[in-house]
Amino acid sequence: MDTSAARRNILARIRSAQGRRGTPTDAEYAAASEYVERHPAGPRPTLPETLDELVARFRLEAERLSTTVAEVESLADAPAEAARYLQSLNLPADVVAWPALADLPWAQAGIQAALRKPADADLVGITGCFCATAETGSLVLLSGTETPASGALLPQTHIAIVPASRIVAGQEDAFALMRTERGELPRAVNFVSGPSRTGDIEQTIVLGAHGPYRVHVIIVRGA
Repeated sequence: MDTSAARRNILARIRSAQGRRGTPTDAEYAAASEYVERHPAGPRPTLPETLDELVARFRLEAERLSTTVAEVESLADAPAEAARYLQSLNLPADVVAWPALADLPWAQAGIQAALRKPADADLVGITGCFCATAETGSLVLLSGTETPASGALLPQTHIAIVPASRIVAGQEDAFALMRTERGELPRAVNFVSGPSRTGDIEQTIVLGAHGPYRVHVIIVRGA
């Protein structure tokens, strides 16, 4: 369901209540950008800075969230690691993957990858990520035609390919990277912190309540 029109209508009503008409002007965009740039950041804990430190911290926090993690040297090695993981759990090799990952050697690794949005029957979804945050072990996914958000939400098993160079320290750094590289946010920004879970019933944690109950991250050292 496309909610873009509804969002535009809501924002238009807010602008009208503020006494502003029409779409935001270039001057308004510039003023907002200038405010973000000069606004002081809040206090933050000491976070890793070097690549090795960022990878180690991300791995530690991700595993604390019940995410399993593996490392490979290149993007071309990622399908083979995905196949190994699926075989270790006797999961099907028929997967749905982001269209953005079309160039990877899926067939050579024994994986039948459908490059599209997932359907209810798809059990395994493979995605990339925009970036990942070391502080919380989270994946940051931006929706788009080549990177559908549902790829990480509908299948029971989610495999994510994370280039080591895209691991940032914290959420503030993730949003700064979005502003720098994208300028305008997409329809959906998802922070994925391990398998879906809930403790609503008797405070007992149940995995897979509202999404995947397995998350496997493949860190690519050479990307």
